[in-house]
Amino acid sequence: MSILVNKDTKILVQGLTGDSGTLHTQYALGYYGTRMVGGTHPKKGGQTWHGNVAGVGEVELPIFASVAEGKEKTGATASVIYVPPAGAAGAILEAIDAGIELIVCITEGVPVLDMVKVKAALDKSKSRLIGPNCPGVVTANECKIGIMPGNIFSKGSVGIVSRSGTLTYEAVFQTTNAGLGQTTAVGIGGDPVKGTEFIDVLEMFLADDETKSIIMIGEIGGSAEEDAAQFLIDEAKKGRKKPMAGFIAGRTAPKGRTMGHAGAVISGGKGGAEDKIAAMERAGIKVSQSPARIGQTLVEVLKG
Repeated sequence: MSILVNKDTKILVQGLTGDSGTLHTQYALGYYGTRMVGGTHPKKGGQTWHGNVAGVGEVELPIFASVAEGKEKTGATASVIYVPPAGAAGAILEAIDAGIELIVCITEGVPVLDMVKVKAALDKSKSRLIGPNCPGVVTANECKIGIMPGNIFSKGSVGIVSRSGTLTYEAVFQTTNAGLGQTTAVGIGGDPVKGTEFIDVLEMFLADDETKSIIMIGEIGGSAEEDAAQFLIDEAKKGRKKPMAGFIAGRTAPKGRTMGHAGAVISGGKGGAEDKIAAMERAGIKVSQSPARIGQTLVEVLKG
């Protein structure tokens, strides 16, 4: 099993013809044959995208005028968005309207008010959004959506969920070096208004038989980590529990200042690192004191 994506997932690229879309689509096509089946552009429907994939050579993909057309003609169930901030919300809404099951928005800087509208549309749909401002989703040795480097992954047993893109890579790299490997890594993004939250991913990892342990990486700001900790406490009472390690980024951030992600801001005495760490520890998560020891912390948990 895996969560969210696997070797059979068919993916449309919204923004395929741009530089970022082209680059990361080429990388995805070179990762265990990730099934990128086409792109979309309202003014370039009917054209063909040409890419050069390492180890594969020249690849061509059709460009469709809309997500709905692309879904109808390819059977795609997922899309990835490499669209500039001003148009990103529109791209997400188009994918929702087309009935795309999984939408991954990589774009950084999407206006918060735009995301409020997206959130309302998501609540009325069957679509799931990862992001925006996220590195994407990778199921090791099967499927790569987004900008995470595929070469650091190895098939294994650790599920990873993180608000921080960079620390997602760190956790993957460290668990690979520790010989544990990964099932799926999910970068949910650090914006204050986004699609999928910690609880959603943790629920999937707890239900996945191949995921034997979990790493959860949070940041200052908001209450998502505390909410996730309470969820884990409640699930443990039902007998659903897996070994976990974690980390909170931004411990030294001053109050009222955004550090890195738009959602990483402490205000009104809430969202601080210490409260989050305490909540995670109450939930049975071993919290690493350093980002360089996330993988080793999980190894220690597994050794007991």
